[in-house]
Order: sequence, then C-alpha cells, then structure tokens
Amino acid sequence: MKVALDAQLTVGTATGIGEYVSGLSDALRQRGLDVAALCEPRLDPWRFDRRLVWDQLVLPRRARAARAQILHCAAGTMPLNAGMPVVVTVHDLAWHAVQSHAPTYARYYFGNFSLRRYPSAAHVVADSHFSRDELLRLCSSLDPRRVDVVYPGVASEFLTLARSGGDGRTILAVGTIERRKNLEVLVRALAGLPDARLIAVGPQTPYARECAELAARLNVASRFEMRGYVSRDELVGLYRACAVAAVPSRYEGFGYAAAQALCAGVPCVVSNKSSLPEVAGGDARVVDADDPTAWISALGAALRGADDARAARVRDASVARFSWNSSAAQMERIYASVNR
Repeated sequence: MKVALDAQLTVGTATGIGEYVSGLSDALRQRGLDVAALCEPRLDPWRFDRRLVWDQLVLPRRARAARAQILHCAAGTMPLNAGMPVVVTVHDLAWHAVQSHAPTYARYYFGNFSLRRYPSAAHVVADSHFSRDELLRLCSSLDPRRVDVVYPGVASEFLTLARSGGDGRTILAVGTIERRKNLEVLVRALAGLPDARLIAVGPQTPYARECAELAARLNVASRFEMRGYVSRDELVGLYRACAVAAVPSRYEGFGYAAAQALCAGVPCVVSNKSSLPEVAGGDARVVDADDPTAWISALGAALRGADDARAARVRDASVARFSWNSSAAQMERIYASVNR
C-alpha cells in the first residue's frame, strides 16, 4: 500500500498543519509504510489562488503519478476528483466559527465548499473529540462511523527536553497572534503580575498591533515581547526556561501549544474553551478564557512554582498520549480499512 500525503503546508513558514504533516510522514515511514509526501515549492500555499491550484489540480495529478492507492489530504481540503480513495484530516472548524474577518471567497472554499466534500471521503480524521463533534453537528450527512479521532503527535525535541527548572518570571504563549488566540487576556493579566514578563511567539496578524497598544495603555509594554516566528531551537529553549506556558485561546481544534508544554514537563494554564480542556486532560489549570483575574491567580501560582511537581509527574503520560508513533499506528489502521 502506498499513501500520497499532502505536504504542501510544509512549504515556507510551517505552522501547526505543517508540523502535523512533517511529524506524521516521518512516523509512518518509521513504521514501514510507503509514503509519498507531495509538495510544490513554486506554489506559495499562503496565496489563495496558488493553494486552489495545488488542491484541485496539482495534488491529485501528483498522487496518481506516484501510483498511490490512497490520498491523505492532511490540510482539511479535498480535490473534487482525486481518482482514488481519500482520507482527510479536519483539524478544526474555525472557518465556520471564528474567521468572519477573512475574505468571502476564502471563507467559502475552506468552509462550506470543504464541508460538502467530506461525505465523499473514504474516511475522516479529527484532531480531537471537540472537532469531531463540531464536524458532525455541521455536516449531518457525514456518517459518524467514518469519522475517527486521532490526536496529533508532539515532536521529539519536546519529549526529550531537559527542563532548567523555570525562571520564575516568564509566561510563554505560542501560536499565531490572531484574535481567536486571545493574547489580550494575558496582557491584561500581566498588569496584575508585576514581576512577570510575557513572551509571545508565532506569526503575527494586525491583531498584534492591538495587543501592543493595550500593553502600552496598561504600562506593561516593557515586560511584553512579540518575537514573531522563531526557529525550532529558540522555541525549545523558551520551553526549557519559561516558568509557565499559557494557552488562552477561545477556539482551538487541538491546541499544539498545550500538548507541547505537557510533553515538555512545563506547567501549563489553558482556557476553558473548545478542545483545550480535553487536551489538558486534568493535567493543567483550566480557567475562564475572558477573566483576567482568574488568569492572574492561575499564572501567579505557576510562577511561584506551585505547578512544577505536577508538570513533572504527568509528563510521561502526556508523552504517551501525544506520541507520533501512536498517532501513526492509528492512521495505519485507517488506511488499511480504506484499502480493503
């Protein structure tokens, strides 16, 4: 059995889906599967017209040329005509929930157009039970028996990271700085944590300026840093040294930052929204997404070291929950069921 894997979002600055594809393809190969990771560097995946050409024309053609038996569409979009069974991963339903600011054509393609394609897939994979429930609620024609939850894995650098004990002052927030990530609640909390600093890493949208302006108004700008996209080495270093990781998002289909922190043995505080309580699994503090006072209390405790012992204690179980080998084993079973 040969599987063609859509790897286009590994081109350029890879975000969560790029991380997903890279980790999954490596783990599948380690399990002995024949995987063709397909991408085209000349087609910028962040330009809508280029993405459309890739999804609908180039990807299915490349999959057929690779003589694959299954096409795994790992970025949530599917071609109209693949010419072979398709497995599709649906990471989240954000295009239906929190992307009202996006252009109409993008909301249609990544939203309703894709949603109507999912019932034609041989199998659908969701990153969390939260995302599976959202998908089945929005797509009533989709057979629940063909929708499985497979947690993504966390890269080995986080699983083997040696903690330095935390610096007692750094709050780390990882992810694209966009409105649904709710960075502003951490900026507000910073005003009540005079000895703390907040470092946010990830690609920036215009929302980043709003956060910077809020920090200036609250007189915490000197303790708030947005570093943009950082290298893997720098990111691992930040997890190693920070006191606590904070994930205040209002919407996450999975929540990589929370899973990375848990697997790295870093104390973690997450919001009570979407998939984050599920990912935390009782191993991290969960607080109201929009209550700065609750964040001050939870982060203050973590900064004082109150959560260090628990973070170390639950680390092995988190690594087991979010290992790429476990994820790839589940995907292998799904491929086999499709390729009967």
